[in-house]
Amino acid sequence: MASPASANPAHAHFESFVQAQLCQEVLSSFQGLCGALGLEPGGGLSQYYKIKDQLNYWSAKSLWAKLDKRAGQPVYQQGQACTNTKCLVVGAGPCGLRAAVELALLGARVVLVEKRTKFSRHNVLHLWPFTIHDLRALGAKKFYGRFCTGTLDHISIRQLQLLLLKVALLLGVEIHWGVTFTGLQPPPRKGSGWRAQLQPNPPAHLANYDFDVLISAAGGKFVPEGFTIREMRGKLAIGITANFVNGRTVEETQVPEISGVARIYNQKFFQNLLKATGIDLENIVYYKDDTHYFVMTAKKQCLLRLGVLRQDWPETDRLLGSDNVVPEALQHFARAAANFATCGKLRKLEFAQDAHGRPDVAAFDFTSMMRAESSARVQEKHGVRLLLGLVGDCLVEPFWPLGTGVARGFLAAFDAAWMVKRWAEGIGPLEVLAERESLYQLLSQTSPENMHRNVAQYGLDPATRYPNLNLRAVTPNQVQDLYDVVAKEPMQRKSDKTDSGTTTTGSAGTEELLHWCQEQTAGFPGVHVTDLSSSWTDGLALCALVHHLRPGLLEPSELQGMGALETTAWALRVAEHELGITPVLSAQAVVSGSDPLGLIAYLSYFHSTFKSMPHSAGDLQTPPGTSSAVLFLGKLQRTLQQTRAKVDAESPRTEMLPVPEPSVPRTPPSEHQEAGAEDLCELCGKHLYILERFCVDGHFFHRSCFCCHTCEATLWPGDYGQHPGDGHFYCRQHLPQESHKADSDGSPESPELPTPDDNNMPPGPSTPIPAKRVSPVPSPIQPTRKLIRLSSLERLRLSSLNITPDSEIEPPPKPPRSCSALAREALEGSFVGWGVPFQALQVPEAKEKAEESLSSSEEEEAEILLKADLEQTLILTKNSDTMIRYSTCDQDMMCRAKEEEMKRFCKAQAIQRRLNEIEAAMRELEAEGMKLELALRSQSSSPEQQKKLWLEQLLQLVQKKNSLVAEEAELMISVQELDLEEKQWQLAQEFQEILKTAADRQSEDQVLRKLLDVVNQRDALIRFQEERRLSELASGMGAHS
Repeated sequence: MASPASANPAHAHFESFVQAQLCQEVLSSFQGLCGALGLEPGGGLSQYYKIKDQLNYWSAKSLWAKLDKRAGQPVYQQGQACTNTKCLVVGAGPCGLRAAVELALLGARVVLVEKRTKFSRHNVLHLWPFTIHDLRALGAKKFYGRFCTGTLDHISIRQLQLLLLKVALLLGVEIHWGVTFTGLQPPPRKGSGWRAQLQPNPPAHLANYDFDVLISAAGGKFVPEGFTIREMRGKLAIGITANFVNGRTVEETQVPEISGVARIYNQKFFQNLLKATGIDLENIVYYKDDTHYFVMTAKKQCLLRLGVLRQDWPETDRLLGSDNVVPEALQHFARAAANFATCGKLRKLEFAQDAHGRPDVAAFDFTSMMRAESSARVQEKHGVRLLLGLVGDCLVEPFWPLGTGVARGFLAAFDAAWMVKRWAEGIGPLEVLAERESLYQLLSQTSPENMHRNVAQYGLDPATRYPNLNLRAVTPNQVQDLYDVVAKEPMQRKSDKTDSGTTTTGSAGTEELLHWCQEQTAGFPGVHVTDLSSSWTDGLALCALVHHLRPGLLEPSELQGMGALETTAWALRVAEHELGITPVLSAQAVVSGSDPLGLIAYLSYFHSTFKSMPHSAGDLQTPPGTSSAVLFLGKLQRTLQQTRAKVDAESPRTEMLPVPEPSVPRTPPSEHQEAGAEDLCELCGKHLYILERFCVDGHFFHRSCFCCHTCEATLWPGDYGQHPGDGHFYCRQHLPQESHKADSDGSPESPELPTPDDNNMPPGPSTPIPAKRVSPVPSPIQPTRKLIRLSSLERLRLSSLNITPDSEIEPPPKPPRSCSALAREALEGSFVGWGVPFQALQVPEAKEKAEESLSSSEEEEAEILLKADLEQTLILTKNSDTMIRYSTCDQDMMCRAKEEEMKRFCKAQAIQRRLNEIEAAMRELEAEGMKLELALRSQSSSPEQQKKLWLEQLLQLVQKKNSLVAEEAELMISVQELDLEEKQWQLAQEFQEILKTAADRQSEDQVLRKLLDVVNQRDALIRFQEERRLSELASGMGAHS
């Protein structure tokens, strides 16, 4: 008996259409379906209803139900919203196809052109919850049964394009393949319309197609003329993608995916990778879809060392050009990294083939991210208007580690279609553009956490997607330059420039700075400031400034009998340790007056930080403007060094050198040793300009020189250590460990946070400290002088940084069982959203709501597919005879764990990207500052007015640098949070895996103690953040009052 599909040719064509896995197969089967039904493809939305009415096939009913539900939303007005609008969409990527689908649902005539003739991109995209629901509502499960059935939500680009292509064809979109859009052809006269310049040899009806709307989704390398592109640049970033054949064997299904591992919080993984393979990475991701997909960020020096790159070139295009990349070495590199990341469980790593039949592995550059200044424009000629919109990569190039590309691309496609709807309603061009730009401002800020939670309500209307929506954020007057009339003069537009991510807030001139310093130092005994040079040579003025900003740190009576060098050194150190003001010159330079520009730059840091502070500074615990993060990281770094010093002091090894403590030496250095020390880098010996000076423990370096002695990576604040044996600086990953060191206390891999101890204060004037090496300032020797004591308010403020239980309140229990109970209690009370909770996880509410919104037919379909898929994916084989099957609850726990891992990874990559951008911005500021400093220091005959202007420009650069330093410190606080979060998760996993036998109780107790310590450190960070927030709130209220 013949099957139902074979009885009706249309049914057979429909089945072929649904199951087709190649672009040409989709097109040919759809042509056959339309031919069998007597229809012409590309007939608009009416074509869909004709197919639906004529194809009375049971297999298609579930798909028609979904598409009818979508098309029946009120916003589409039954397909009549844009019936008189003709659109051209350029590019058949996921975003272009998604925009075409929305335009077709609005009733517009949609023509799409694509230069390629097949879909061949295997790379896998991460999906947000709303994109999953959106694609399911379009029949994704019908076209791709494996859609989002694993522990991670993703889909390959090729599969996404295929299912969106099928939907677009059903909705009547006219698609032309192998056609390249090269530009616009304005109407030559009144009565004609806008057309496209197409190559090669487009059909006549396509070449003569007049359209009202152009939507460009052709990728980042093609943006229509008239749009301004802004570059967001970081330091060199090299990505590597690799796709391996997925045979879908039982062994392959058992290999867990990796939602993302980043060096910034999991250095141990990458250290092991480096030791095992010689490969040095920043991050790695592994998704399992049509292929085994790996993407990673590699370091340039590693690629050169392993022969992947032939030569080192400064130009990125030349560095990663085909002539400079060795294919065999690149394949070996990718295969070795993938093998290590999966613990060798993917035994046969055979590369998939790309569009050219070659192994699908590639190196690419994502140093610069491009972003359009505007998302839409209007052009008019001979009274004919054309609306232009951007979606996809030509609007905003995504930063791949964040997994935002397809999600924000879909949002932009919805916003563009909404713009077309408003255009068709007859809204004025400027109003349409203003509304579109208001939505564009929200795009870069969107995340699953700050959008509407109920993804089932998402639709074309922006109000269904964005909370707190303001469509009038941009006014029509602000978008006048986006409306081009060919007859009028072109308006001046902003030139392309690099985005450093900072804003210029203006800086004080020298007169304002001098006046402010005079106000702050007034009334201090023996101080009378008349200028910004000689008035500061005795050190008293600097002490007066610190005393005014933080009374109690430097009392006038404590300075009696101290020399100028000693006084200045003490003031510099207190300002750094307690105010977060990093020095840019030495005490010797201040006293000798040899660096007036450096002193002005240093004082301007005080002014920009504390200028908004109320006159009664002593009433505030934390002065407004103080970079709490800079202070915190400084204390963290000193705590790390002091902890290491204690361990080394207890060590029986006698060959180790004394621990270098950042302190004041007891004897002053000779002048020839110290003079101009801040002018030369301690490592390379080259000249240091003011903006290049990076101070560590009173010594100055180039930022580029201050790197890890082992891996040569840039050292970030609070994330490095100095080895007492060799004196070199190391990142925490490569800081040499001592064999006698305890596992849990004082390890550089798990530094303690600062505690409210007097050791965090700079050593008092009478405290003898051993010298590390020649340092700029002497230590006072006055045994009768008092130690500086912390005030009660100061002790109260610093107490918020305590991470260990107070011995008087909560003494550490001695019995192992008490430690276990304490660890469990700490874990159960841990912060929601920080890693995987220790107790059993529940199904997320959003997921329950999303599943409730599914139609009954889809639930049945999903259940059948999941049952079949879980037979393979949720079975772990321990040996050939024993199999363990996971329950639905275990599956939910696995999914939740992967989601939390993904959040950690995305946050880490956003931080890493911003740190790289800050580093690039710092280099630009240093280059500009060097030019200005050379001009100011030269004995030229430039007018005084010109020199004054140069000086003000230099101070503006100093202020920008200080803002970047403060932001960098804030980011490093977040890094500490991520690091502790990852450690807690790993220790929780380790604890669960320990067998509860007598032999393992000691090991279990050690893990619990580590876990408790990590939880307490995270508590300290949260308390610190909350204390800072309350302090800033109180400061703001005081400033307004």
